[in-house]
Amino acid sequence: MSLVSECGSDGADFLECRRIDRSSASDLSSLFEGKQSLVGRSTSELSLIGGTLSSASREARHFSLRELELATKNFSDINLIGQGSFGLVYKGLLQDGMVVAIKKRHGAPRQEFVEEVRFLSSIRHRNLVTLHGYCQENDQQMLIYEHVPNGSVSNHIYGQYSTTKLEFKNRLLIAIGAAKGLAHLHSLAPPLLHKDFKTANVLVDENFIAKVADAGLRNLLERIINAGTSSQMMGTVVFLDPEFRESGRFSEKSDVYSFGVFLLELVSGCSAESDESMIKWAQNRPDLSDAASIIDEKLVSSFTSEGMKRFIGLAVWCIHSSGQRRPTMNTVVLELERIHEREISMTTIVGEGTPTVTLASQLFTA
Repeated sequence: MSLVSECGSDGADFLECRRIDRSSASDLSSLFEGKQSLVGRSTSELSLIGGTLSSASREARHFSLRELELATKNFSDINLIGQGSFGLVYKGLLQDGMVVAIKKRHGAPRQEFVEEVRFLSSIRHRNLVTLHGYCQENDQQMLIYEHVPNGSVSNHIYGQYSTTKLEFKNRLLIAIGAAKGLAHLHSLAPPLLHKDFKTANVLVDENFIAKVADAGLRNLLERIINAGTSSQMMGTVVFLDPEFRESGRFSEKSDVYSFGVFLLELVSGCSAESDESMIKWAQNRPDLSDAASIIDEKLVSSFTSEGMKRFIGLAVWCIHSSGQRRPTMNTVVLELERIHEREISMTTIVGEGTPTVTLASQLFTA
């Protein structure tokens, strides 16, 4: 048996190409399973793929500077856990026992800041990092988020925790969680565009449930800094939609492109910023037989699986040069869940590949 040579050049067509026995007519029907799975789905069903809509709007909590100083031991370096587009990030322990992540930057008090925080804190979903509230004092602006103890996915696949063995099934579940988070943002009315989706902005908790971080943060920064265009605020270039680079206009399909790069990083175990060859490989619409060249050596044993091929095909579809020809995030969720169902049906050993890691929260003292 060999790969069907007539596979089209589009990611969507590539996604549905599979290894078949030409003598078996019954196998031919499976070529169209991906698209048939979407037929008959109502708009309301698809809009809820990302998870249930948030409950009644929640009021953003206003934290005092003194409260946050106590939580972080006066923003001690021992509690400094990172730095992002908003500023330095500290781990804090509130008096009620809640562990939080505090993002801190210099900035004069702005009503626009409060308005944006109130909106963003009302968005709740299992696969989104929750924004609890804010602080504006002494020319400082702070955002207080839930603390996600296991850190970013980037740390686990090519960063400081990359020795962790994440099997394909584990990476697939991470992809599903992140996709649901993005799909939920896009299901809002009007849709909320992430604008800075990347592997470093997907966090995992102690159960390795993926949570998308910094949702809406670019909008907030653009509003309070009055940056002229979004391009001035953008971070990692390799995750940026080429159409955005040309037009300066961001769309839902721009987030989809970024998600495609995320999928490529998941399957390759490499940073696209350090090695852009995987993106060039995918954009050339490669034949599946050449996919081994980008697959993480830890996943080589999974390369021959149908799920792996569909996963790579989905990534190729997401980074199609034309935004109109990319899938929606609802479609991405559906396809990932189909892949997961196939993988589960092929698994006979319960608990195979469950990662064992050191929690990031254990590395810092509150």
